[in-house]
Amino acid sequence: MKLTEFALVFGLLSGPLVAATARPAITHQDLWLMRRVGAPVPSPDGKWAVFSVTQPAYDAKEQAADLWIVPLDGSAPARPLTQTKSTESGAVWSPDGTKVAFSAKREGDEVAQLYVLPLAGGEAERVTSLTLGARQPKWSPDGKQLLFVSDAYPNCADEAANKKAATERKDRKYNVRSYETFPIRFWDRWLDEKQAHLFVQEAKAGVQARDLFAGTKLIASPGFGAPNTDEGQVITAEWSPDGTNVVFTALVNRDEAARAPVRTEIFEMSVAGGEPRQLTTDSYSYTQLQFSPDGKTLLCTAAEERSDQVYSLSRLVRFPWPFDAAQRTVLTASLDRSVNRFALPAGGERVWFTAEESGLEKLWSVPLTGSDVKEEKVADHGCVTGLASGGRHLVAEWESVGNPPEVVSLGTNGAALKRLTTFNTEKAAALDLAPVEHFSFTSRRGKTIHSMLLRPPNFDATKKYPLFVVIHGGAASMWRDAWVLRWNYHLLAAPGYAVLLTDYTGSTGYGEAFSRDIRFDPLKGPGDELNEAADEALKRFPFLDPTRQAAGGASYGGHLANWLAATTTRYKCIVSHAGEADLRMQWGTSDSIFGREINSGGPIWGDKAVWSEQSPVMLAGNHDKGTGFVTPILLTVGESDFRVPMNNAIMFFTLQQRLNVPSKLLVFPDENHWILKGENHKFWFGAVHAWLAKYLQ
Repeated sequence: MKLTEFALVFGLLSGPLVAATARPAITHQDLWLMRRVGAPVPSPDGKWAVFSVTQPAYDAKEQAADLWIVPLDGSAPARPLTQTKSTESGAVWSPDGTKVAFSAKREGDEVAQLYVLPLAGGEAERVTSLTLGARQPKWSPDGKQLLFVSDAYPNCADEAANKKAATERKDRKYNVRSYETFPIRFWDRWLDEKQAHLFVQEAKAGVQARDLFAGTKLIASPGFGAPNTDEGQVITAEWSPDGTNVVFTALVNRDEAARAPVRTEIFEMSVAGGEPRQLTTDSYSYTQLQFSPDGKTLLCTAAEERSDQVYSLSRLVRFPWPFDAAQRTVLTASLDRSVNRFALPAGGERVWFTAEESGLEKLWSVPLTGSDVKEEKVADHGCVTGLASGGRHLVAEWESVGNPPEVVSLGTNGAALKRLTTFNTEKAAALDLAPVEHFSFTSRRGKTIHSMLLRPPNFDATKKYPLFVVIHGGAASMWRDAWVLRWNYHLLAAPGYAVLLTDYTGSTGYGEAFSRDIRFDPLKGPGDELNEAADEALKRFPFLDPTRQAAGGASYGGHLANWLAATTTRYKCIVSHAGEADLRMQWGTSDSIFGREINSGGPIWGDKAVWSEQSPVMLAGNHDKGTGFVTPILLTVGESDFRVPMNNAIMFFTLQQRLNVPSKLLVFPDENHWILKGENHKFWFGAVHAWLAKYLQ
């Protein structure tokens, strides 16, 4: 589909140079109240897709999220399957396509439980009643059982023991956290003694779930664990094609997290019980297990865990089934990009997957035999995400900077992108949402640096506009031509700013070497590239005002914002959210540490100069030289942020005050690494706009 055709379908602007219109700029209310569409889950026959739709509200109690269904041939509009105040997640189809299982915390539930909804009609039935809840359901091949994840206390083999342990902990008179191994916390929560286990249960109410891991040597090993995510511990698991075994991934050296890269290896165990058998014993971490429709192949993604590199590509890997580790084939060995999501339609000989490249997430395919990786041209801009297959059909989401995500069909050959939902299309089309403009330049270090520029709303080529250099986090991520909630490009630009989005060294989407080159130079090199990108933008776009520049970012972008505050005076003001002040303090207080040693070349007590030379607070002497620490800075942080703990923001604010630099600190007591609550998010954007206006207008 050509760009112009695609633009008409989704209500896009037709190009970067459009005359000013009467359409209004986006407001926070416009952004926040747009419905949020989740990734589609196609039915086994490829005729339908189920997905979640969240109707946001500023008051979290008023927010609703339900499951919707849509035919993949586009013959009818999407319709709701559920209408409750609870949030359904992890929806999966039964093999015969007549039921959907999902996890939800409904009225009367203290924690999320599994529910089964018959699609022929009727209410969803709660099928689990576990003290510690249930999540991530998977139907057995015969549709009679559910495999799922629940937590368990140490030495508790069944529900009665877990219930007793939970009661004892609730009733005890003291309150203390105790640790003997690292990590002790993750993202925004302190870790506790509970483990994520795999359970099996008949797919009906009134029966007892069975803990497959109970009593095994695996869970007693000090290195066992499930990877932590911002939504809890996640175990990737699948039924074997014959339904007699389960295949899953688990950490094997979690106890070494403070001193070595941790790995997730593949295991297999009988549904009847017994000890899990470790199938892989290498240096890779495996995720996204998926069997081919014929049951003869196990597909997954794999990334090498190395103690001498900060980043490794996620490759698409194939094993034969029954499993033979020696017959591993890396399907995307010839592609210098990281695989995000993949799908294998029934009867197909090619695996479809998405991967980032230069601000886009593109669709690719590769034969099951490997090599011959092919880019599939479905759109000239935007991002294809949430890829999945049902029967012979491919389905995904598509989004761009001016188009919130919507469910799309990719047909049976990935070439026919067709819109299936329009939840926010009309609202987005009514706003002045310009597309991003891509450009690249060669840096002083000889690197090709890619950027995107967003013009302000109601753009007038005769005017001069301030430039806001916005810095992405990661560093292993990239700016995307996508709809963003937390740092929405259009909302940042709404007061009349041009927004510059640069992928500095360390970003993804430009090959493994580019991402790895941040090692030994975590801040200076990327910081220089941000300044060079701003210079390049000023040369290319005559409507930019070189006397009014600002910079800001969050997470790693906050680290770099602090670095710019310490090393340059070119910006009129800076915004830093969740930015580190001192590399060593960040090493000692964050929820991950060994990767920081890899990045700096060694431990903090060694002879590696990076620890001091690229710690922003250690450059306070630049204030006396007039080369840094003179720029007004707004510092914001969530009190429950354990990725970049708030002592960084406090320390950097204290330094600004000590140096008599105009500065402001905002601490959000009920937020984590991101500002996610509606009213807090609205206030934060207002504070950012006020800070920029004070120094740029």
